[in-house]
Amino acid sequence: MNITNVSLLCSVSITLTIVLSIIMLAVGVVAGVGTYATVVYKKAKSGKVKADKIVEDAYTQAEQIKKEAEKIKNEQMAQTNNEISILKQTFEQENKERREETKRSEERLYAREELLNKREASLEKKTEELEASKQRVQNQILALESKENALDEMQESIAKELEKVSNMTKEEARQVIIDRYAEEAKVEAVKIAKDIEDRAKDEAEKKAKNIITLAIQKCAVDNTSEVTTSVVTLPSEEMKGRIIGREGRNIRALEAATGVDFIVDDTPEAITLSGFDPVRREVARIALEKLILDGRIHPTRIEELVQKAQKDVEESIKEAGENACFDADIHNIHPEIVKVLGRLKYRTSYGQNVLNHSLEVSYIAGMLAAEIGANEKVARRAGLLHDLGKAVDHEVEGTHVSIGVELARKYKESEAVIHCIEAHHNDVEPKTLEAVIVQAADAISSARPGARRESIENYIKRLQDLENIANSFKGVDKTYAIQAGREIRVMVKPEQISDDEAQVLAHDIAKEIEAKLEYPGHIKVNVIRESRFTDTAK
Repeated sequence: MNITNVSLLCSVSITLTIVLSIIMLAVGVVAGVGTYATVVYKKAKSGKVKADKIVEDAYTQAEQIKKEAEKIKNEQMAQTNNEISILKQTFEQENKERREETKRSEERLYAREELLNKREASLEKKTEELEASKQRVQNQILALESKENALDEMQESIAKELEKVSNMTKEEARQVIIDRYAEEAKVEAVKIAKDIEDRAKDEAEKKAKNIITLAIQKCAVDNTSEVTTSVVTLPSEEMKGRIIGREGRNIRALEAATGVDFIVDDTPEAITLSGFDPVRREVARIALEKLILDGRIHPTRIEELVQKAQKDVEESIKEAGENACFDADIHNIHPEIVKVLGRLKYRTSYGQNVLNHSLEVSYIAGMLAAEIGANEKVARRAGLLHDLGKAVDHEVEGTHVSIGVELARKYKESEAVIHCIEAHHNDVEPKTLEAVIVQAADAISSARPGARRESIENYIKRLQDLENIANSFKGVDKTYAIQAGREIRVMVKPEQISDDEAQVLAHDIAKEIEAKLEYPGHIKVNVIRESRFTDTAK
């Protein structure tokens, strides 16, 4: 072979090799792609199976969740229905109770209306009876006038007879007749007046007693008795010497700072504070107790603690005034009046705490006003403030009534309240129903048992004055004041005082007591006439 053929063969061989390589490469690529496609297909098929399973599991879980949700929903619906049923039953029960309560209220209102109608009818009947009584009185007056005319005619005839049979002049005869029949007319008039008065009292007293009893029963205020001294207990006898101090400088500083007398005597472990001003006495008591607790007792410390005690007492006074206004349900009172009112906490009258007394008068006045249809707010307000002047009557000139009126007017109280304050001791004539109610409430609070106490000297003097007034009348034999001065029994001489004259005497003694004495409540006057006839068997 020639070189050309060899070259050709080599070229062909190379070409074939290349072609075969390319074919083999293509076959490898195709085989690889097929293998990859197979693997990918298998993976896709496996993923689809897993996805289907996941979807199936999700559907299963969703069904379970749905079932559980339905179950919970049904349970909640059942519980809600049960609660709704219970609420419905409760509502129906409450509605039923409200209807019953409304029915009972309507029945009470109907009963009250019937009662008011009966009372109105009773009042109309009483009014008619009073008109009839008035007519009877007028008839009796006419009868008295006719008797007087008859007496005039009789007097003329008797005068002529007397002129004939005696040496008396007409004027002298007239005087004899007048003296004779004037006493009879007086006795007759007293009988008629007492008969009318008794009938009126029978009706008035029943209603008044009911109203007053109701007011007193609803009111319960404690009353404490205080004196002009306070006692401070000491931890030991040694403390007395420390309080006195060297050469008495500590006790002098205490007395100068407080204005109260400190009495150190033989009383074991106690010091007595004496002073008429209860506020100062309270400041001194608190300051001394603080000094004892502190232990540092010297003039400078005394001044500091007295100032602190004064602030404490001022706070206590303000608080007492505010509490009194709150308890009496009274608002819009000037702060200065509240402070003055609080000072009554440390003021007493005949042993009765004036602040408690004022509260009690406020309660009673309010209830009385409500019962009879007066202005309850004015009555309660005036009752609380009626003794306002007693808080400062030892500092300002004038009676406690005038001082209270000035304070009330200064701090813009209403004229209705001011008039009640001014009239509660009859300094002026009461012009309103509320003023009369405050007077009555003041008398009830002061006169009820246990409200006040008085010294034995004043008590004895009051009884002696009662007996002296009764003994000053002609025909009185003996007089006895009993029932702690609430009643007086007068024994008369039967040969000088007749039964009719005894009745007149009781009336005259009562009027004399009203004019000359001051006392709480009422005093009953009993005139007793006894006749005795004696003979001896021989």
